[in-house]
Amino acid sequence: MLELTPVLDYKSDNPLYLQLSNYVKQEILSGRIKPTAKLPSKRNLSHYLGLSLNTIQAAYDQLCAEGYVESKPRKGIFVTPFDEDIFSIQKYPTHLEVKKEPSESKVKIDFNSGRVDLEHFPFSVWRKLTMKALYEDQKEIFNNGDPKGERLLREQIAIQLFASRGVRCSPDQIIIGAGTQVLMGLLCLLIGRENTYALENPGFHRIRVVLQDLGVNTLPISLDESGINLKELKESSATIAYVTPSHQFPFGMVMPIKRRMELLKWAEEQCGYIIEDDYDGEYRYKGKPIPSLQGLDPNGRVVYLGTFSKSLIPSIRISYMVLPAALLSKYEERFTIYKQTVSRLHQNTLYHFMKDGHWQRHLNKMRTLYRKKQAALMAAIKKHLGEKAQIIGENAGLHIVLDVKNNMLEKELISSAMKLGVKVYPLSTYDYELGSVDGSQVILGFGGLSEYEIDKGVRLLKNAWKL
Repeated sequence: MLELTPVLDYKSDNPLYLQLSNYVKQEILSGRIKPTAKLPSKRNLSHYLGLSLNTIQAAYDQLCAEGYVESKPRKGIFVTPFDEDIFSIQKYPTHLEVKKEPSESKVKIDFNSGRVDLEHFPFSVWRKLTMKALYEDQKEIFNNGDPKGERLLREQIAIQLFASRGVRCSPDQIIIGAGTQVLMGLLCLLIGRENTYALENPGFHRIRVVLQDLGVNTLPISLDESGINLKELKESSATIAYVTPSHQFPFGMVMPIKRRMELLKWAEEQCGYIIEDDYDGEYRYKGKPIPSLQGLDPNGRVVYLGTFSKSLIPSIRISYMVLPAALLSKYEERFTIYKQTVSRLHQNTLYHFMKDGHWQRHLNKMRTLYRKKQAALMAAIKKHLGEKAQIIGENAGLHIVLDVKNNMLEKELISSAMKLGVKVYPLSTYDYELGSVDGSQVILGFGGLSEYEIDKGVRLLKNAWKL
């Protein structure tokens, strides 16, 4: 069977179906695909490339419309039988190709941990619900809404949080905001900038930057196999701890129940707060999810942060926090002057998406999809890298840390991979000292890649790293 192996750019403005049709045209024009050759079936190509049937259909329709191929009923799709001499002189790109910057054009496979699978997002449903949100109340939706966010959406979030993460809250406790960093800035004002914040090290660097930009004193706390080092935390002057217990970023360990209870006891003794960032708690590949810290907390010492960036789409910029009673009172007394930062239209669309059951269906589908991608990444690393690489944090989330055992340092690993068109990411970015540690560990995200791209990327890494 004819094999088609395009490298698709998911960040490009050029739709995937056009990228695929352009690739097939170039293969035909260069003579690598011969006249009268039969193209793979839509279903086989969809499975092989990890693309939807609609994308494959649109690409084949484009090729048919331009006369490069023809569809024969009950037989398949075939290349039009032109004279090969006509094709052999066509060595230039088609006019539909999008020009790229030189540095961007080098990247064939991008293991970006911030990317999600957009190919399977229900665009038609989202578009329909957006129009529904508009038509229900076309005038009112364009006025400023509740500073906390749309009440109906907060009700849906409260229901889902209790069912999936054991978070106990009312809609009144939920504040919606345009991303975790925005909410973290507001939360810092609520708690007070005079407090010292303990941060996991390594940990999520964007939170560290927000706190430092606000002039807050921050302290790095090292990690052990259970997450944030409690002994070190107790010996510090911190009264606030920011943690990612469901899937530590970036190392991926899950905080066990014993450590969670100890951390809650620390917060009670300090009269402080734990900020629980559950940034991708929906995706877990081994065992059952451990209840959230917030759901275990009887004393109102946990602020729960959540986001739709990983589970839906990053650009929608809808995140939320759940405030305990004391901070909620302070918010309602002093901070409702801050207007809501998320579009009411997007909030209303998401409300309908959740209420009508589309959210749960989409989440179930993505869990299955990401589980397959994670398995593909594990298999590719075992097959191509073997004992030369150790996987860290593979039980949850959309990324892993890879410890490469070839005596290359981080910068060498990244630069040699880039020479073959593979982009991997430095672990040192998340170190408190801003990359002062230069080890042999890099981050590989897999959410935005197909299974084929994952395998190809790891094969290229084997060559780049001479493993």
